[in-house]
Amino acid sequence: MKIKKLLSLALSTVMCFSLSACGTSSSPSNDKEKSLKEIDVILDWYPNAVHSFLYAAMDKGYFEEEGLKVNLKFPSNPTDPLALPAAKKADFGIYYMQDIIMARANEKVPVKSVGAIVQSPLNIVMSLKEKNITSPKDLVGKTVGYSSNPLSEEIIKTMLADINEDPNSVKLIDVGFELMSSMTTKQVDATIGALVNHEVPVMRKEGHEVDYFSPVDFGVPNYYELAFVTNENTSDELSTKFLKACEKGFKYTKENPDEALKILLSHEEKENFPLTESVEKESLDMLLPLMETKDSKFLNQDENVWQNNIDWLKEKGLIKEKINVNDIFKNLI
Repeated sequence: MKIKKLLSLALSTVMCFSLSACGTSSSPSNDKEKSLKEIDVILDWYPNAVHSFLYAAMDKGYFEEEGLKVNLKFPSNPTDPLALPAAKKADFGIYYMQDIIMARANEKVPVKSVGAIVQSPLNIVMSLKEKNITSPKDLVGKTVGYSSNPLSEEIIKTMLADINEDPNSVKLIDVGFELMSSMTTKQVDATIGALVNHEVPVMRKEGHEVDYFSPVDFGVPNYYELAFVTNENTSDELSTKFLKACEKGFKYTKENPDEALKILLSHEEKENFPLTESVEKESLDMLLPLMETKDSKFLNQDENVWQNNIDWLKEKGLIKEKINVNDIFKNLI
């Protein structure tokens, strides 16, 4: 579900972008519509549990309360959620924290994060239970599948170094989008890049018992899985209005998860990404305590989290130069 790649981004080409035609927009009454500011928000993927708060905010009129008419768009290109706000062809996008840093540091992409959606990683190392892989030590001498991403390679190497094992003691195979099938067909022993809230419930539904562990337990700095990005020149006033509505949507979702799930399911993209209610329910149950914790409110961002990841990416050679942490994020609510 998640596609991560280093950007080789020429913003001059963004003028030719095309978004999926099946985005969703809020539908205020005609009397109100003229006074609302219309904005486009590019999702990271098709609608799924992590977006429940957005659809709840739309359904309950929270965007209208902030003077906004929101169009939720699906990306036709993996980099759309970053590239389109950068080029001022959309107002906000949902993207991955480490990729935001790499784009800003390596390509000078003019974006900032204005809110963390998930306070800790969803990315996991996953394997079939029969493989008995429960920690990085169990990966030594094994084959791990990943999706064309140098970041995944460095995560594996960091975990192995953390337990004093040779970072090159694991064989990595690029399996593209076949993270789950590459395990079930025994092509690989484990994978990295699956999401705990999606692939784990899907594997269980298909009758496969799995083990998994998180890279942040083994030397990889904690990071926000998803964040809202916007152009660096977007007004704080607009961002604050949007985020306040999102906050209300999250509060509703947290207090009414079953109703929020129904709202989400009514917006599923059946042709491209049909949803299974039981999978999305389990996913939402996993997500809610990760989106807001006792230490961090929903959308809050910690400077140390950003700085630790900047430092780690520089150490691993994934960014050419360190960037000022205040240039990459801001807290508005």
